[in-house]
Amino acid sequence: MTEAVTPPSPYDPPPPPPEKPGAASGRITALDVRDGAAVALAVGAAGVLLAVLWAWLAPRAQYVSNGEAVFLRSSESEARIGADGTFFLLSVALGLLSAGAVFLWRRKGGVPLVIGLAVGSLFAALVGWRLGLWLGPSTDLPTAAARAGKGVPFDAPLQLLAHGVLLTWPMAAVLAHLGLTALWTPRDPAPVQEWSGVYPPPHVHAPSAAPEPPRT
Repeated sequence: MTEAVTPPSPYDPPPPPPEKPGAASGRITALDVRDGAAVALAVGAAGVLLAVLWAWLAPRAQYVSNGEAVFLRSSESEARIGADGTFFLLSVALGLLSAGAVFLWRRKGGVPLVIGLAVGSLFAALVGWRLGLWLGPSTDLPTAAARAGKGVPFDAPLQLLAHGVLLTWPMAAVLAHLGLTALWTPRDPAPVQEWSGVYPPPHVHAPSAAPEPPRT
């Protein structure tokens, strides 16, 4: 015995549109985690560029030796503050560049990308700081003074007095990436308006009754 199939009524609500694969759940996939890890590694490696630029562009304070002790050549020198300012400006520039590169690579955004960008940027700032100190003038002042000679000024080692600037790169990168994502990420199409429950639905018109024949 077969079951009778009832034909659809014109007053039934329209079926919902098909959902995109993976769009309904919004879960983080293994591909998203892989992209976030790739971003963290790539941005972290860019810390070498920060170190090279900081060691090259930062202003240098100078010391001078009298043969017994080492003194600052000019006590009013702003080179130490200038080193912090140079690190700050370079971090802002590299943060904006890294955010733009990540956005161009994956316009869809996502939590793993933001986390990878933040972690990689913080690691890059630490690499730029420690490697920049190593690339700069020697921290062995007695040896540097003996090599320069009595009364001859020599460059002081780099110093980062305000350690808070280490957060500049990750903050600039995350804020810029979120801004780019909010402005230029493609939006999902608006959902189709479902049936409101009115019978019959507004878009369906009931057939009009046939006119009565004239009476004779």
